[in-house]
Parts: sequence; structure tokens; C-alpha cells
Amino acid sequence: MLDHLGVTVADFARSRAFYKKALAPLSITLIKELSAADTGAQAHTGYGIDGKPFFWIGDAGPPRGTVHIAFAAPNRDAVKAFYRAALAAGGKDNGAPGPRPYYHANYFGAFVFDPDGNNIEAVCHRPE
Repeated sequence: MLDHLGVTVADFARSRAFYKKALAPLSITLIKELSAADTGAQAHTGYGIDGKPFFWIGDAGPPRGTVHIAFAAPNRDAVKAFYRAALAAGGKDNGAPGPRPYYHANYFGAFVFDPDGNNIEAVCHRPE
């Protein structure tokens, strides 16, 4: 079980704004901000639910590669809302909302590239 995940971003302010908007439809909000002065090194922003940040971005230098991150959505409408919000926030399409039956019968996901090219997904595993 994971407690949290952190990724390095190239433009901290741009990525902070992207994730704040893109994750809002999933009820994932900005919870904690740490400046470079706070940590003695880099700035970090944590997003999560119920006061617990579990997804962090940081300005620890240039990203060294891309990752795939899938966020759980409570229903298919939230997947669609995530996709619209992520595109409006500057994300690039990597797969419109829809069923992906090759994963399993109820898999419904949407994919966008974030400002650093990471493949960000919202997914619901529930039937319609």
C-alpha cells in the first residue's frame, strides 16, 4: 500500500496550477505547501483528500523521465469532469473518457499529459 507519491516538475507554478484545477473534480485538493525555506532545499505542494496529502509535486530540478499516475474517481461523471478540467488547465489529450474493456469489463478512464508529459489518468472501476 502506498502512503504518498512525489514527482519532480519543470515549472513549479505551472504544474501547481494544472493539478489544482485538474484534480478538483476528483475531490483532490491542495492541502500543504512547503517553500524551499521550509525544507532547506526545494518547494513542494501536496494534494489529497480529508487533510491527508498523498500526491506531491516538487521543484527538485529537471524531471528525469515521465510517469503514469492513475487517480481513482468515484464515478464515470467524475472521470469526464477530470478530463475537461485537465484540458482546460493546459493538459493535452492522451485518451478521451471511455470504457477500456481490455483492462476489465467496468474499466472507465481518461488520460491527459500534464505540462511535463506525465500520463495522468482518472479511472472508475464501477459499472455504469
